[in-house]
Amino acid sequence: MADAIEWTNAAPDQIVWRYPDNRIKWGSQLIVMENQWAIFYRDGKALDKFTAGRHKLTTSSMPGLVGWLQRKVKGDVFEATCVFVSRSQFQGKFGGRGQTSDLAPLMFHGNFWFRVAEPNIFVQDVVGNQNAFTTKRVNEYLRSFMNERIIDEFAHYDLQTVFTQLDETSMKVKTKVRMAFERLGLELVDLKFEGIDTTEKYRERLFWLRTGGVGGAQLAGMETMKDTAEALGRSPGAGFGAGIGFMGAVAAATGGQQGGAAPAGAKYCPNCGTKLNGARFCPNCGTRIG
Repeated sequence: MADAIEWTNAAPDQIVWRYPDNRIKWGSQLIVMENQWAIFYRDGKALDKFTAGRHKLTTSSMPGLVGWLQRKVKGDVFEATCVFVSRSQFQGKFGGRGQTSDLAPLMFHGNFWFRVAEPNIFVQDVVGNQNAFTTKRVNEYLRSFMNERIIDEFAHYDLQTVFTQLDETSMKVKTKVRMAFERLGLELVDLKFEGIDTTEKYRERLFWLRTGGVGGAQLAGMETMKDTAEALGRSPGAGFGAGIGFMGAVAAATGGQQGGAAPAGAKYCPNCGTKLNGARFCPNCGTRIG
């Protein structure tokens, strides 16, 4: 039973650390570094919180614990779990598979950055309730928590909306996740999708929905667009930028129309599908025509 309780040699990627001895001596010195909190946890409840400094553990410095024990403290030892929490910012990864509102499969992955904002809530709801007293367990829980919230939010949109309004849908997802993190005592600093995709079947379906059906005379000019859709699916990390480029090219190939074919006699760039309007060079990609 040590007289000094402290978290030494904490690595930059460590979020939490539990002091290994639950039997703590009254009068012990608690040493908390500048980038740490120390929380005493007992019977499912986060009690006293200590910030940076050297603290002597007495009944006066630990009113939460004493109150929890109903002031029946006997002897020079009490039992509680001391959890140290880092105040630094951390990066995590997420990725999963869900469904859109029209039951299209949707695969996604990316990164998120977070920090602990309310250590008492974090220790009580994440560390204690999930028995996540190590950084590895915390990361596993947060990755699962993140994936579930993203899947739930994407389920409110159909596939066409996800791919054609990526900025709006991603912002709504980020807002929902941020609110959920706040309930865990966490601050979501940022969330970035690195890739989002669906299956080949639904990519082709999305492509034809956007073009509104293509007649035989236009099919040759649309082959590049179909190849683009297939290439998007083969990409190991089809990102939001790729999705925007793909849908923008499809819109150009259809003359900006949605739900209908392009006007008869219209000519399009064989490379990117942009409407030419009689130009000798494509105004979008510069391809020479004819």
